[in-house]
Amino acid sequence: MGTFLITKRKNDEFQFVLKAGNGEIILTSEGYSSKANCTNGIESVKRNSQDDSKFEKKEAKDGRTYFNLKATNGQIIGSSQMYASTSGRDNGIESVKKNAPGAEVKENL
Repeated sequence: MGTFLITKRKNDEFQFVLKAGNGEIILTSEGYSSKANCTNGIESVKRNSQDDSKFEKKEAKDGRTYFNLKATNGQIIGSSQMYASTSGRDNGIESVKKNAPGAEVKENL
């Protein structure tokens, strides 16, 4: 089972990561001005991760691939790491879909 971990950045913004059951980070959020907004972002990931159309598959200039998860309003709520292959990226998407809905939320503030 996955875990959302809320942390605080050096600039006092809140951020979350989604970790798979093996501890690997599979999704990273942008910064949030408040913990409440960060928690709302987590709930948005849980909802939107079950909709294939919310995953935006991308390729970097160096050929590595990654994905963004978008909310209903089109805003990016999380981004993946860089992958060496499209199959790696697609496996990352499947991992988010599997781990996000039931993931527990922890804090390391």
